[in-house]
Amino acid sequence: MSNINEKNQGPRWYVAHTYTGYENKVKDNIEKMVENRGLEHLIYDVKVPVEVTVETNDKGEEKTVETKLFPSYVFVKMTMTDESWHVVRNITGVTGFVGPGSEPTPLTDKEVEMFSVEVNAEEFKFKLGDKVEVVSGIFEGYSGILQEISEDKKQLVILASTERRDIPIMVETKDVRIAE
Repeated sequence: MSNINEKNQGPRWYVAHTYTGYENKVKDNIEKMVENRGLEHLIYDVKVPVEVTVETNDKGEEKTVETKLFPSYVFVKMTMTDESWHVVRNITGVTGFVGPGSEPTPLTDKEVEMFSVEVNAEEFKFKLGDKVEVVSGIFEGYSGILQEISEDKKQLVILASTERRDIPIMVETKDVRIAE
């Protein structure tokens, strides 16, 4: 892989393929390796994209369930060099990078946006306590006070005002705007 340094494109998102069920272990091991070896200048972020849903069983009990959006894959934001490639590639559970042959291929900007891997901090304009309106989705037309922001900034919990009482609703960030 000695030609990797020549193809360095700066920090980009790459996808590492893992054994099934090893995604979180791989993520944790990469993060530990970065910390132990001081590689923060080469490997910036590691993600296992998940969708959080609330399921109700037969007894009416609610349970929060995390489902991996891309089983067997871990997203790594890194500057591709021989050293960073070697570190990720040799983590237990990693079988290789996504790309033709053994050639790691970065995600395009469109793919990063489509897979919701990264939210630019400049784009995120909400803060707790903001009065917001839902402008699309199933709760379109509701408005209320922003109560909670998910860690990935993709979902918001709003205390929405209805005729009878205020109810918490979970909506995607893209479906909300600050009320005027």
